[in-house]
Amino acid sequence: MGRSSHFLVRAFVLRLAGVVYLIAFLSLWVQVDGLIGRGGILPAADYIELLSQRLGYDGWLKVPTVLWINSSDGTLHLLCGLGVLLSCVLIAGILPALSLIGLWICYLSLVTGGGPFFSFQWDALLLEFGFLAIWWAPLDRGPTGVWAGDGTGRLVLWLNRWLLFRLMLSSGLVKLMSGDSVWRDFSALRYHYETQPLPTWTSWIVHQFPDWFQALSVGAMFCIEIAVPFTIFANRSVRLAGAAALGFLQLAIAATGNYGFFNILTFVLCLTLLDDQVVGRIPVVSRMGFSKPVREWPRAIVLPVVALLLLLSTLNLANTARLSFSTLVPALSTAVQALRPFYLSSSYGLFAVMTTTRPELIIEGSMDGEIWVPYEFEWKAGALDQRPSFASPHMPRLDWQMWFAALRPFERTPWVSNLLARLLEGAPEVTELLASNPFRDGPPRFVRIQQYEYSFTTYDQLWSTGEWWTRTRKGAYSPTFSLEPD
Repeated sequence: MGRSSHFLVRAFVLRLAGVVYLIAFLSLWVQVDGLIGRGGILPAADYIELLSQRLGYDGWLKVPTVLWINSSDGTLHLLCGLGVLLSCVLIAGILPALSLIGLWICYLSLVTGGGPFFSFQWDALLLEFGFLAIWWAPLDRGPTGVWAGDGTGRLVLWLNRWLLFRLMLSSGLVKLMSGDSVWRDFSALRYHYETQPLPTWTSWIVHQFPDWFQALSVGAMFCIEIAVPFTIFANRSVRLAGAAALGFLQLAIAATGNYGFFNILTFVLCLTLLDDQVVGRIPVVSRMGFSKPVREWPRAIVLPVVALLLLLSTLNLANTARLSFSTLVPALSTAVQALRPFYLSSSYGLFAVMTTTRPELIIEGSMDGEIWVPYEFEWKAGALDQRPSFASPHMPRLDWQMWFAALRPFERTPWVSNLLARLLEGAPEVTELLASNPFRDGPPRFVRIQQYEYSFTTYDQLWSTGEWWTRTRKGAYSPTFSLEPD
């Protein structure tokens, strides 16, 4: 097994792709009714009906989803269940190419048909990585062992590395190019742990660290996100060191925040920088053994796909760096726009502008309009004594979207009105997304949203009060709603 071989790497990474898909589908399955089911916040059936009126017969090209055929709750559960099944099949090494095709179609259908609850960058990243994995997978049935053969596989291996390069470099570039002063003066991490969407108890601890540590951490992050990605194209020893640095950053982010399967998926991409000599030392991999050479995708199919993906991804990276070429060639711009709904390539970069305060929305219900009781969420900040906890690798999509809603006026977040309407109806699919329902005997007559500004407490405050948060009321975020006539 030579240094330059990647048979073990391919077998290991593709099985880990199955693990990431499994996490994504399981996480979604327990939320799908409340988010986009018939009784959910934004029913997929209503969305598809609206699209059919606006887009006409070719709407599936702009919103590619099997929900055009049937958008019932049963279809949503079928997509999630099929995703779980195919993930397990892929993990077992059976029918890898066919499994990956099915997984990509199922996840694409949910993402494009699911509206704002599926607008996260890791959804796009999983679809791009999942599409690449299709062409990396052998065409044999499996079920065990390592897939030998290195025909077109090396080309797709390098596309995976190119994806990792774009992901990391873009994450650093957007911070610098945004002009945000707190990134440029290295003070951003004084705020990040407190103001990120879903902090953890470790976030609270690291937030207490001195300013010099936070500034040093920003410098290290910029080094890893902007300089280290170029090691991907260096010699073996430098590339392996780069893989270690990139992997460490993902572990550090995962240890201090809740980003669903994002860090796991990025870590899996880091493994593509390794070779069989390194991966073979992992016990679970070393026991996989070798199988006979496999059938790979024909070059006549793979080469055009590789060329297309390389073009799209290069244009996306150029746009991130504000070097737009597609406007110079109208045909390129048209092609990019036409293929965008399929998530073959996407732009990346989180926290381009750091939030320095934490506006938080508290939903309240009342039976008489006088006494108001808050709805508590499982993961987002609410009760002051509720310890921030880990949700990952689960992705609580409503909790995450509540953070985005707090950054915008009520009028610019129409889905929030739907959420309040469902609470007034007492929709069980929606209340099950929350930590608890304070109106178990019947829905409230009135609901409203109040806005607060939250801050982490200090060590002394936590010790004396048992509270992880302090807050200041900012006023009403929404009007008071009721289903009863005035």
